[in-house]
Amino acid sequence: MEIGNHGSATAATAAMDGFEVIVPEHPLIRHWVSVLRDQDTPSHAFRSAMGELGRLLVYEATRDWLPTVVREIQSLMGSAVVESVNHLEPIMIVPILRAGLALAELATSVLPSTRTFHLGMARDERTLQPSVYLNKLPDRFPKGCHILLMDPMLATGGTVAAAIDLLNDHGAEIGQIRIISAVAAPLALKKLHKKFPGICVYAGAMDQTVNEKGFIVPGLGDAGDRSYGT
Repeated sequence: MEIGNHGSATAATAAMDGFEVIVPEHPLIRHWVSVLRDQDTPSHAFRSAMGELGRLLVYEATRDWLPTVVREIQSLMGSAVVESVNHLEPIMIVPILRAGLALAELATSVLPSTRTFHLGMARDERTLQPSVYLNKLPDRFPKGCHILLMDPMLATGGTVAAAIDLLNDHGAEIGQIRIISAVAAPLALKKLHKKFPGICVYAGAMDQTVNEKGFIVPGLGDAGDRSYGT
């Protein structure tokens, strides 16, 4: 895997053409990942750290991706031409429950205009295959809208791939989707590239190993259980 530059972020670019995972180079991102990795971090602090990491990754993932408008306004001291985010084109936030809720919790503190659609998916511990238990996606996503799909752990890639299939079924194209994850593994990334060439992933960290139970090593454990204490 080759390391290159992507704006202010470090981009780990897979050897496969047209695919990359962006791991932003920022000490705060490394800090919150370290809190998440620590087995002694209590549930409330883990959930808070997941939210803070999500906020930073949302900021990085949207730096070149927000629809803006230029207009003239009147300040207290005179007129000014300003650029602002277009509130008529909200960013679509799709957290994969449960753990995706914690990752997406602070996204609205960064983005001025959003809409959130919940997607509940569970992974069978024996087969590692995902199933859908909640689908609050719109009938059709608006043409050209931007979608942030938020899943803390990209281990085998089965859950996030199934989620992208659902987004496609509801009218979203691959170029409209960016994935935000706390930790990603090459196994998931290779599956995503093979099935969805060109998909873009922003992650807090990259780990190389997935064990026989489908968990990333060293990873941070079960993100849902640790976020909610159950």
